[in-house]
Amino acid sequence: MIKTLIFGNSGSGKSTLAKMLSEQNNLAHLDLDSIAWQPLTPEQSVPTRMPLTESESLIKSFLAQNSSWVIEGCYSDLLALLLDKAQEVIFLNLSVDDCIVNAKNRAWEPHKYESEEAQNANLDMLINWISEYPNRDDHFSQKSHLALFNRFSGKKEMRTSNK
Repeated sequence: MIKTLIFGNSGSGKSTLAKMLSEQNNLAHLDLDSIAWQPLTPEQSVPTRMPLTESESLIKSFLAQNSSWVIEGCYSDLLALLLDKAQEVIFLNLSVDDCIVNAKNRAWEPHKYESEEAQNANLDMLINWISEYPNRDDHFSQKSHLALFNRFSGKKEMRTSNK
């Protein structure tokens, strides 16, 4: 049984690593992006976070259905709900510059964007978001990820490179 949490900045390689581990070890894979946001409605132009209790319910459902898993994301509030269930954590603590390069080179993510053009139209905002990682003081910050990493007492690894 494998239960791994992967977290870090946007563009750090969380999804890529999680997909690789999932395929190599036949693990269920949960991208927290898929349960962190409410679906956009035609009236909305800005995504809204799903209430934490709703995301928590979806996490519990995923855990009930899967004994071995890899879960990835940048949401410290959601990751904290999983910390005592994980056997291993991997903190992808890459430089901002490396994350920006990864974001610019990422393939289209159809589960997040309706088209490659829509993804590319969001790139400037994403690069700005990535750049703020070391300075933010929220659930998405380097500070909150480091606190999670330090709090975890099991097997853990901090990677500063995708190599």
